[in-house]
Amino acid sequence: MSLSVSNLTVSYGSHVVLDQLSIEGLHRGSFTALLGPNAAGKSTLFKSIAGLIPVHSGDVFLGDKNLRTCAKKERAREVIYLPQAFYSSLALSVFESVLVSLKQNVSWRVKSSDVHQVAQVLELLNIAHLAEKNISELSGGQKQLVALARILVVNPKIILLDEPTSALDLHHQLSILTIIKKLTIERGFITVAALHDVNLAAKFCGQIMLLDKGEIQTQGNASDVLAMPLLGEAYKVETSLERSREGQLYLDAKLLENSNLAMA
Repeated sequence: MSLSVSNLTVSYGSHVVLDQLSIEGLHRGSFTALLGPNAAGKSTLFKSIAGLIPVHSGDVFLGDKNLRTCAKKERAREVIYLPQAFYSSLALSVFESVLVSLKQNVSWRVKSSDVHQVAQVLELLNIAHLAEKNISELSGGQKQLVALARILVVNPKIILLDEPTSALDLHHQLSILTIIKKLTIERGFITVAALHDVNLAAKFCGQIMLLDKGEIQTQGNASDVLAMPLLGEAYKVETSLERSREGQLYLDAKLLENSNLAMA
């Protein structure tokens, strides 16, 4: 079973954000990075796949199933989208928040098996000690782990992560991406993460897609995509692919000569 996208077009008013965008099959157990400059449409693509915004045209397939023709509840069970920041306006504990995620698409009657399932996920992510804490009391890294727990308890087929390491320190970045990669392989998820840090993508993701100008400009193995001049062109920098002494890929980048240093 794989995720693929065909000729997806999304507009905000007269502004076309995604223009007949297509993605080749992403298979179970794969962890793919979605790269692209700011405002390239990465969040829009994720929301389109998850069915959270209107789509002008195109199709989203999970195997032979066109997700665009599925009922909202069925699509929500298949695809989970995690935005950049996890907020909860309700005064919920960590345990309650994960339990609500589990029950939102089924009967609200709580069974003992539900309680056990939530407890298992919290143990898996080493946050069982936070079960009774209010979400508002948590650090940024802890909130990201709770958000991940809310995904895992549902056990979807597709996980879309929008900057899952934003505003986290290096320790939490490595910790969360290590967990995501491990569980993606073990549970056979199709996981796609939009990442700003190209070298985190090189370290954790086997595949990379580059989104620019409303289209997927290239898609393939991380080592192949990172070596392409196309990547530097998208970010308006000069890049060179290197390897560490341990053999880990990393991308060195520098501004182009006469580049405008002002932030847009």
